[in-house]
Amino acid sequence: MSSMTQSGPSLWGSQKFRKRFGVGVRLVIAVILIAFSVFPVLWIISASFDNSQSLASQKLIPVRAGLDNYRDLFGLNPDYKFGDLFYWKWLWNSVKIATISTVLSLSITTLAAYAFSRLRFAGRVAMLKGILLIQVFPNLLALVAIYLLIFQTGEIIPGLGLNSHAGLILVYLGGSMGMNIWLMKGFLDTIPRAIDESGMVDGASNFRIFWTLLLPLLRPILVVIGILSFIGIYGDFVLARILLNDVDKYTLMVGLQIFTAGQFDQKWGVFAAGALIGALPIMITYISLQDQIAGGLTAGSVKE
Repeated sequence: MSSMTQSGPSLWGSQKFRKRFGVGVRLVIAVILIAFSVFPVLWIISASFDNSQSLASQKLIPVRAGLDNYRDLFGLNPDYKFGDLFYWKWLWNSVKIATISTVLSLSITTLAAYAFSRLRFAGRVAMLKGILLIQVFPNLLALVAIYLLIFQTGEIIPGLGLNSHAGLILVYLGGSMGMNIWLMKGFLDTIPRAIDESGMVDGASNFRIFWTLLLPLLRPILVVIGILSFIGIYGDFVLARILLNDVDKYTLMVGLQIFTAGQFDQKWGVFAAGALIGALPIMITYISLQDQIAGGLTAGSVKE
């Protein structure tokens, strides 16, 4: 009896210690991950207020703190007018191209996914496999082909050629629809076909069933795909740099490179300020749609 009494507290103490140790380890890992993700943002914020324009001497708390970088960016500095002439144009170009590409991509993707999910036609499986196979190859392998394709298209239709936003939008549409079609089709497959059958009983056409009955149910996955497409296009650098030549037609990511590309005139502080302001559309999108993003990521994961 005494041995059991003595062993009881020691066993209870050991379990309590292991529980506290596990909680402590998880907290340490969480703190490290949070610091790892937050530090780059803090560094950019610090650089945007650092007037030294040097990465080598920059500290987390700037020694020469001020608003000169933002004055240069907004064109308030009479000795530096470059930001006033082009920065807001670049920002508008990025938002415009990303918005148009996302809307068109969602429209085409949704219709294509509905056809692959609900309709049966010759070559359906082969086309789905072909779309998946194309996505396996890295996009960088197609840069030369894309450049030549847009160049030759511009000789026939100048508005869709090189140095045009329309041509860049077409390229983004072709690159974003493949995987999005698979995601949308997978979500549509989880929606019961009884909904379609009820519409057919009432005499509705396929488009009527899609527009009235199914499209409202697709809102969660539409939000997720739309946000992912917008962020991917908004933050793209390679394609925009290859296909656009005029400074006033640059996107934000391409235009910001100019601030750091000069050999003797590098504006790291202005670059950081521009990058920080350029991140606002993404932050606003996430904050305004965060509830629907969480629902869209989990909706359709379990088929009832």
